[in-house]
Amino acid sequence: MSLYLRTNFILFLLMTVLLGFAYPGVSTLIVHAAFPNEAQGSLIIKNGHALGSELIGQNFTDPKYFWGRLSATSPQAYNAASSSGSNFSPNNPALLDAVKTRKAALKAADPANTQPIPVDLVTASGSGLDPHISPAAAEYQSTRVAAVRRIPAETVRALIKKHTQGRQFGILGEARVNVLILNLDLDGKL
Repeated sequence: MSLYLRTNFILFLLMTVLLGFAYPGVSTLIVHAAFPNEAQGSLIIKNGHALGSELIGQNFTDPKYFWGRLSATSPQAYNAASSSGSNFSPNNPALLDAVKTRKAALKAADPANTQPIPVDLVTASGSGLDPHISPAAAEYQSTRVAAVRRIPAETVRALIKKHTQGRQFGILGEARVNVLILNLDLDGKL
C-alpha cells in the first residue's frame, strides 16, 4: 500500500511540475518570441499612454466616432473579463428588442441616412468584444461622422478604405475595419 501511495505522490509532483510550471512557461516563452505584440495585448501606445487594444472593441457612443458592434458583456459593454455573446436565437424577443433599439439609435443619430442598416451594427458579436465592423457598416456611418466633424465625406471614406483589412490569408473571414484604429486616425492620434 505504501508503495502505491509513494508512486502516486511522486507522479503527482512530477505532473504538477511538468504541466503546471514547465509546459505553461515554455508555451509563454514561445508565444512571446513568435507573437510579441499579440502576447502583450496588441496595445496601441502613443506618448507612453495606452490608447486601447487592437483586439478588444471599445464603447464609442459620441456621434463624431464610428460605433462598433453591440457588446453583450456585463456589467458594462466590452468587458474583457466577461467575454460572452448574448446567445439569443433569431426569434428571441430580447434580440428583436435590442435590434429595434439599436436601429432607432442609428436613425436618431443620422435621420437623413436612407441606406439599409448593415446587420453587424444591430447585432452583438459572438465574444461581445469584436473590435471590427464591416466596410458596409463603416460606410453607413460615414456621412454622420463627416457631418459632425465638419469634414468632407470623401476624407472619411478615404480613411475607411485606408483601414479596411482584407480576408486573412486571402481566404479566411471577411473584409473588416478596426473601429478603434479608424477613430484614432480621425482624431489624428495615429
